[in-house]
Amino acid sequence: MELTGAQILLESLRREDVEVVFGFPGGAVIDIYDQLPNYPLLQHVLARHEQGAIHAADGYARATGRVGVCLVTSGPGATNAVTGIATAYMDSVPVVIITGQVPTPLIGNDAFQEVDIVGITRPCTKHNFLVKDVRDLPKVIKEAFYLAATGRPGPVLIDLPKDVQQAKCVYNYPKQIKMRSYNPTYAPNPKQVAKVADVVRRAKKPIIYAGGGVIASNASEDLTWLARTFRIPVTATLMALGCFPADDPLWLGMLGMHGTYAANMAISGADLILAVGSRFDDRVTGKLSEFAKNAKIVHIDIDPTSIQKNVAVGIPVVADCKSFLMALRQSLEADVPDVSAAPVSDTPWLARLASWKQEKPLAYEQGTDVIKPQYVVETISRLTKGEAIITTEVGQHQMWAAQFYQFIRPRSFISSGGLGTMGFGFPAAIGAQVAFPDRLVIDVAGDGSIQMCIQELATAVCYGLPVKIVILNNGYLGMVRQWQELFYAKNYCSTCLDVAPDFVKLAEAYGAAGFRVSDPGQVESVLIEAFALPKTVIVDVVIDREENVAPMVPAGKSITEMILV
Repeated sequence: MELTGAQILLESLRREDVEVVFGFPGGAVIDIYDQLPNYPLLQHVLARHEQGAIHAADGYARATGRVGVCLVTSGPGATNAVTGIATAYMDSVPVVIITGQVPTPLIGNDAFQEVDIVGITRPCTKHNFLVKDVRDLPKVIKEAFYLAATGRPGPVLIDLPKDVQQAKCVYNYPKQIKMRSYNPTYAPNPKQVAKVADVVRRAKKPIIYAGGGVIASNASEDLTWLARTFRIPVTATLMALGCFPADDPLWLGMLGMHGTYAANMAISGADLILAVGSRFDDRVTGKLSEFAKNAKIVHIDIDPTSIQKNVAVGIPVVADCKSFLMALRQSLEADVPDVSAAPVSDTPWLARLASWKQEKPLAYEQGTDVIKPQYVVETISRLTKGEAIITTEVGQHQMWAAQFYQFIRPRSFISSGGLGTMGFGFPAAIGAQVAFPDRLVIDVAGDGSIQMCIQELATAVCYGLPVKIVILNNGYLGMVRQWQELFYAKNYCSTCLDVAPDFVKLAEAYGAAGFRVSDPGQVESVLIEAFALPKTVIVDVVIDREENVAPMVPAGKSITEMILV
């Protein structure tokens, strides 16, 4: 069967079980769009900006665990997607990006809308390809999906020149792929598993420190078994929220710069840290020389370059998180204690943690005049029973969502952790809503971040996506303002948003619904009404202008040196 390059691409996407492509057309991909109607099983979601398209593909991937797909044109279309590609790369999200390119004879000649997107994205992709021969295209697509989804997941880019899209060849899609230079290690070394089992048995003050790898490998159930069976408290990074139910007494909350007092004190006082699928980034460790000085660290990660990168590790284990936890379970099952009736504070360690949680919990005071942002998030959590998919932009609202929403299942919190990309949350919510049309998807946003990709309101309305956007509106770029208050003598330079749109009118202009609430007594009723509407909704919540995120660990300090108010 002889097909054009454009047909080969679309046929191969179906062979990879792709159901949705997020994109924006242009001259360098017009041949692909010309063939798209012939593939009715491929839903195309037209974004209003390429950054919206790549973030939506990212959100789709995080919500489903499948590879997200983004299609954009050459030149500015490709460069507009770079921030989203870097976002996916930093958070290890499997996305395949197809970019159009000028015809191969024109490459390097500064042709119209030509840019070296392979060179530009080399530092922020897991791999990228420039296809110069249509006969190579089926293999390249197979390799791209294999690379994106296996090992440590990440974005892979395919740059496809216009003449390659038009060229023809006999189509033969590979059934399997094997790359000599790429063989990620999934199964753990049995000797290392035995060592870990031994230290788990002997530990007096253990803690599980879960990272995004737990969710990426679908290992939440296995981690929960380990924690509950051996009464090991659990803390997690921003990327791992939902990997362990927040209503479990063993849950300590998020750790790090804006982590809970109990989580930060626990990891600092532990004698054993089981770091599963995490990377010990600076927002978690604080001052490295003071981090967990008395603990033996076990680090499990499928990416060997992440181990020993930032902290000294006692027992390194290169493996898939789920494979490791399953192997550890087999090794420990003979030692399972009877804890069915044991209270949460049945050991001195657990009793100490319980006292920390009680002494210094996450707290705020909600009065009758001004809405506190924490109250809004707590109300959303209560109304949704922790079952919604929550996305966020980046800033104070992101931290309040992480702290005060009670996540009970994996893949329910979608946020830009590594790159910290403002504008991510709304298009990511669109991607999640496309994946799960019957679930409630809520973007918790700030009045600064939401304006980064606000044009995607047209996308949500066009496709009838009932995404809810809850804006915690304080009239500032709030997180930067907080740093200026605490560390820069309240020099609020360029952080006050003096001119802002009327978000209710803006929603209505796009065909969505809009609400505004400034009375604490009306927050719950407005949210209930908004969540019940079967359409895109903006809820503009006017909050305390100078409320800060707490706890907070100042830069360069130990994570035990928290500002608590």
